[in-house]
Amino acid sequence: MSLVQQVIQDADQALRYPTASEIRMLQNFCNSGERRIRIAQILADNEAELVRRGCAKFWKRCPVTPSNSGNPRKTASCQRDQGWYIRLVAYCVLAGNDQPMAEIGTVGMKEMYISLGIPLANWVEAVRCLKEEAIALLGEDDSEATPYFDHILQALAFPGTPYFVNDGKVEY
Repeated sequence: MSLVQQVIQDADQALRYPTASEIRMLQNFCNSGERRIRIAQILADNEAELVRRGCAKFWKRCPVTPSNSGNPRKTASCQRDQGWYIRLVAYCVLAGNDQPMAEIGTVGMKEMYISLGIPLANWVEAVRCLKEEAIALLGEDDSEATPYFDHILQALAFPGTPYFVNDGKVEY
């Protein structure tokens, strides 16, 4: 749900018009529209390169992982999911809030990784690498994507979940 939809829904549920501060939020949202569209387009246009660079960075940090096992199917699945996260961030940038994440869901992905035995901490590190690459591409002035990457990182974080570190040992 976009910020516009949320403001209207909140006002309607309270049987009132939008407040002055809500109107200002809508003005800011409209004024930032071209910028949000540009950022989402940059992410879309560079998704494959962001995934490639993010994977390379991740594999340097954690070379012993299922995604770097030599199994092309596992590697392709991990890269597909990384592209999905970039797309999810782009949706949130366009909407101006994290509602697309709530609706599409990162919880289901987390549960899927757990059921498949995929180390969540590795996914957290992989998304952290994607975030770093996206920030490097977008620059500090276009930081709208940062909180959405952070949201994914928080959603995937799961204390006590095993993960693999560089020497192949399991840690928690």
